[in-house]
Amino acid sequence: MIMQVPDLPWIEKYRPKNLDQVIGQKLIVDRLRSFVEKGNFPNMIFAGSAGIGKTTCAIAMANDLYGEELSGAFKELNASDQRGIDVIRGEVKEFAKTRAMGKVTTKIIFLDEADSLTGDAQHALRRTMEKYSKETRFILSANYASKIIEPIQSRCVVFRFKPLNEEDMKKYIERIVESEGLDIDQKAIDALIYVGDGDLRKLTNTLQSSAMQSKKITDTGIYEVASRARPKEIVAMLNSAVAGSFDAAREELDNLMLRHGMSAEDILTQCYREVQGLNVEEKLKLRITVELGECNFRIVEGANERIQLEAMLAQLALAKRENH
Repeated sequence: MIMQVPDLPWIEKYRPKNLDQVIGQKLIVDRLRSFVEKGNFPNMIFAGSAGIGKTTCAIAMANDLYGEELSGAFKELNASDQRGIDVIRGEVKEFAKTRAMGKVTTKIIFLDEADSLTGDAQHALRRTMEKYSKETRFILSANYASKIIEPIQSRCVVFRFKPLNEEDMKKYIERIVESEGLDIDQKAIDALIYVGDGDLRKLTNTLQSSAMQSKKITDTGIYEVASRARPKEIVAMLNSAVAGSFDAAREELDNLMLRHGMSAEDILTQCYREVQGLNVEEKLKLRITVELGECNFRIVEGANERIQLEAMLAQLALAKRENH
């Protein structure tokens, strides 16, 4: 019996293998490419939100640098899995002090989610970076660079990654669609870009899940797979509230939570994205933003999601009546 090898998840299947294949982050990629050409580079911090290319750029740079000698010259660790000082004194230190093999002169240790490391672990890491600076360079990936201690930041060049723009995301979608033989229209592409919100990992997972149901990708399928509402549904709820119609706004909220299965956090995030496009006066946009922030805070603190969302809509409906 011949066992079939399962296909890779698309986030790995379509991960760029070298810097030339990376989509977006042009200024950063150009700088990394110059490091590869010179064969010399500093310690680095890759800062930015999830799914925008930090890990991809680190691996692509290592592939360009080391080629077939990658396994002995590049080590990737996820700091959120092992946050304490032991991982720094153990795996990191052991790899840092080993001599590079073959033509490799400088090794790379890539620490993903380095902002999850404890304070003691970060101080131990700083000492390791100093002691083995001739043999090893460090690339630290972090969602929040401010959570990395200053002594480490001062020893690194900080690259701030930005969410990908619509043009870059469209280019990436077209690459997958062509390779997988998918049928997709412009509405579905727009839906993917909206759902992805600059995060290629989220976009890719949504597209793959949709493609498992049918080769024909539709915007309806995209929103259902992602458990997201169409922008017009969010706008309808907000417009009903600011128009003073609380009952209508609550019906729209029922639709979002029951039909789409959306969490309060998802609803608030989408509301925040749509506020600036509402056809209301600036003062009211400010009021909506304040209410969204207050509602989010109370939910994070443990308050009932449904009650807080309805209270937010009630406050917006009251704002309309107070102005009359």
